[in-house]
Amino acid sequence: MPDTRSRILWVDDEIELLRPHILFLEEKGYSVRPITNADDAVSLIREESFDLVLLDESMPGKDGLTALAEIKELNPALPVVMVTKNEEERLMEEAIGSRIADYLTKPVNPSQILSTCKKILDARKITGARVSRDYIAEFNKISRKLYEPLRWEDWLEIYIPLSEWEVELDRHPNLGLRQTLAEQKRECNAAFAKFIEQNYVAWLETERRPALSPDIVTKFVLPPLQENRRVVFLVIDNLRLDQWLTIEPLVREYFSVQREYYCSILPTATPYARNAIFAGMFPRAIEQEFPQYWKMEKDDDTSLNRFERELLEAQLKRLRVQLKPDLKYVKIIDPNEAREVEKQIGSYANLPLLALVVNFVDILAHSRSDSEVLREITPDEAAYRSLTKSWFEHSWLFRTLQQLAARDNVVIVTSDHGSIRGMRGAKVIGDRETSTNLRYKFGRSLKADAKQAIIVPDPKVYQLPTFGLNTNYLFAKEDYYFVYPTNYHYYLNHYRDSLQHGGVSMEEMILPVVSLEPLRGRK
Repeated sequence: MPDTRSRILWVDDEIELLRPHILFLEEKGYSVRPITNADDAVSLIREESFDLVLLDESMPGKDGLTALAEIKELNPALPVVMVTKNEEERLMEEAIGSRIADYLTKPVNPSQILSTCKKILDARKITGARVSRDYIAEFNKISRKLYEPLRWEDWLEIYIPLSEWEVELDRHPNLGLRQTLAEQKRECNAAFAKFIEQNYVAWLETERRPALSPDIVTKFVLPPLQENRRVVFLVIDNLRLDQWLTIEPLVREYFSVQREYYCSILPTATPYARNAIFAGMFPRAIEQEFPQYWKMEKDDDTSLNRFERELLEAQLKRLRVQLKPDLKYVKIIDPNEAREVEKQIGSYANLPLLALVVNFVDILAHSRSDSEVLREITPDEAAYRSLTKSWFEHSWLFRTLQQLAARDNVVIVTSDHGSIRGMRGAKVIGDRETSTNLRYKFGRSLKADAKQAIIVPDPKVYQLPTFGLNTNYLFAKEDYYFVYPTNYHYYLNHYRDSLQHGGVSMEEMILPVVSLEPLRGRK
């Protein structure tokens, strides 16, 4: 039977004095190979495989630092712990700069050595066991909660941990818990769709409700403006909570972070949700009060978002907010616009209100449907989160935020809606004038299975505009996407596993609103 114990090479010219330590480590399940000089140690590493080296810094002949350089040349990934009597800071810095795993000062006791070995060799296994235990406890807690009467606050207590666990399990892919989490999330989304169907219309008729898209400016942007703070209002199109959680640690290096949440209106699509944010109104009210800004062709989503600056100015006027100088609004779609904002942020930061709309994440989500390369890069949610983080970490946006952190601007970050992977097809029947969106539709005499979609025969009830007589809407539930009966199987396969939005799911509707304050000492 092969020896599966971790192998430790201990190099010390006084190794006999360390015999009790070696026996202690072997009792704890490690295999220890003692060596008295650096030359033999380097030769042994060239011939055999070890998991850890304990290396004395001061030995006759070749010293520890010289041996360390040779060991790293042979195997850069092999962890080395430097053990020394010398407490000189210069030596310590030189060893740390040579990429050692740890630094111990003699005399060392057995428990100190054991702690170091466990930290280096067993951390993943120990952490994995704790993560598994904690996740199962959270899984059971959420499962019990689904059988209780649920309010909006309860859904936050369900969805936030689910998103946090998605990010945590990205760091532990070998635990085999991702599928369990995905199945529980699907179960939660089924219950969430029922909750929205039962409560959403009532929210539209009362002020006692969760923060919705039209409430964002009033609840989160207006208060710092009233305190005469300079505000940057950043809307990242199609950014989900789990994606924000992956980039938040980067932001925390420069800002204190206060995270709150709101619920996107339906449909969870840019023309409706983002216009509602900037106007401070539901889409039906925008259509009635600003008909000049609500002109949309059947499939032209972008045409409705050309007047966000005007809608925001009208909302601020309604709120009796007078800005001097006026607000600056910038929508960033291409790299040239991004570079210009990064270049001008020093002057923009002096304005009372800068509104930025960033479309990259939405472009990424939609491009994935058409690009084989992107599908290969992002085969699952973990990869999609990783790509979002990589983009942000190297982006003009992160560099711009770092510049803002050196000033006294408060930054309000949010998204207009999220997205979900469409995994199941839902048959829909409509005429040729029906919109082509996959997660929501509007048109005449639309029909779908009520188990798979929220059917809205009267748009006024949902505070939605009408496009001619007999307009009705459909919102896909859970992870369904709409497919017509004609060529059903072709389109079913073509759109399966594409990132879509417009419907009813936790990912699309439960969104972060984050207030960023520059950390003191970075100004």
